[in-house]
Amino acid sequence: MSDFDSLSFEAQLPLLQELAESACVLFPVPDGVSVSLLNLSENATYKVQAADGRRWAMRIHRDGYHSKTAIASELAWLIDLRATGVVTTAAPVKGRDGELIQQLAHPRMARPRNIVLFDWETGAEPGIGEDLTGAFQDLGEVTARMHLHARSWKRPEWFTRLTWDFETSLGEAAPHWGRWRDGMGVDGERAGLFGRTVDLIGKRLAAYGAGPDRFGLIHCDLRLANLLIDGREVKVIDFDDSGFGWFMYDAATPVSFYEHEPQVPALIEAWKEGYRRVMPLSKADEDEIPTFVMLRRLLLVAWIGSHHETDLAKSMGLPYTEGTVALCEAYLRQFGG
Repeated sequence: MSDFDSLSFEAQLPLLQELAESACVLFPVPDGVSVSLLNLSENATYKVQAADGRRWAMRIHRDGYHSKTAIASELAWLIDLRATGVVTTAAPVKGRDGELIQQLAHPRMARPRNIVLFDWETGAEPGIGEDLTGAFQDLGEVTARMHLHARSWKRPEWFTRLTWDFETSLGEAAPHWGRWRDGMGVDGERAGLFGRTVDLIGKRLAAYGAGPDRFGLIHCDLRLANLLIDGREVKVIDFDDSGFGWFMYDAATPVSFYEHEPQVPALIEAWKEGYRRVMPLSKADEDEIPTFVMLRRLLLVAWIGSHHETDLAKSMGLPYTEGTVALCEAYLRQFGG
């Protein structure tokens, strides 16, 4: 009985756990490993731990979000980033059959799920309450190196990833993360304010343009949860949302979910300082970073609305939408909307 999608969020969790435990036999890990849920967002991610202390991270991909070829494309990029010394990423582990992407069916799921195992990376997620100036400088430098790599890397002919442009982010037809209008607590008054903000974002991005010096392959989700600080090294994990977008969008994602905090402008300045260690930033690039911060904020309003069952969405909820009002008002004042 393939009824997974009709089940409640709470009822789906034990089925995903069963799948994760069963998938261990597909990879070269010892018998008797423990499997525990780390987080559930687009995908379900588990910590796999052996009795001798060795650890791995297993990712069970959400059905229908990425094709197997798109997942292989993500892995190809992060493998090359790691192999060429651009940035430390989590290394995927080949299955017992030599393939990086494994597929496994569950009797209550309509289709087999794509599953990837990664070596565990040391380090800790930076915390919002600590001084992040140095980390943001290092992150800016790492991001610039990734951008340089993306511009020169010869991608496989079969390479395919999502495109994160205005229409697929905040447009009405087919936004990847749902419509911002369906965010929690977006009533008529807020919809009017958010709509004016979206219109101004669209106009500014159309003027900014999407030439190869401004738009290309990017991580798309460099928020704190996807960074590991290991001494002075900033490691980057979770390339699941990587795709084609504006390079300066990567300046906005590190402040995801706390764009309203007073330290954000200083952190972005630190990011820019680090970025310039590797390559220059044009005035047009710097001037448009507030637009990408605003785009990201409204994109996350949409994500929370379409992923309301997840722990992260529940932790943000209605207050996140309410806090977006002041940011929209400030953005409209700044840019004359």
